[in-house]
Amino acid sequence: MKHLLLVFVSLVLVSGCSSWVYKYDINQGNFLNQRDVDKLRVEMTKEQVKFVLGTPVVSSPFSDHTWRYVYTIRVGKTDEFIKKELVLNFEGDALKSMSGDFEQPESFMTPLDSE
Repeated sequence: MKHLLLVFVSLVLVSGCSSWVYKYDINQGNFLNQRDVDKLRVEMTKEQVKFVLGTPVVSSPFSDHTWRYVYTIRVGKTDEFIKKELVLNFEGDALKSMSGDFEQPESFMTPLDSE
């Protein structure tokens, strides 16, 4: 009986230490910030967009007209889950529109070659 009580007390003490364990932040996808998105302009080619933002994480194998840049992070200490997404739509090889969790830049509707 004494051994059983000792095991139980040890388990209770060890379980209290679990809050001291360090948990890593888990990042996945393309990290983008508003400064990167502000460089986008309508009529940019796909190569120009790749140069600015990198290769998209998600692209459809059936249609190359929509690119999705997705970034997720699970914060280790709080288990908070954050997701940001940017969706770019192309017509042919030219960027036509954007949507998602980022603000559209004021200069987005001005093509690069019209400056």
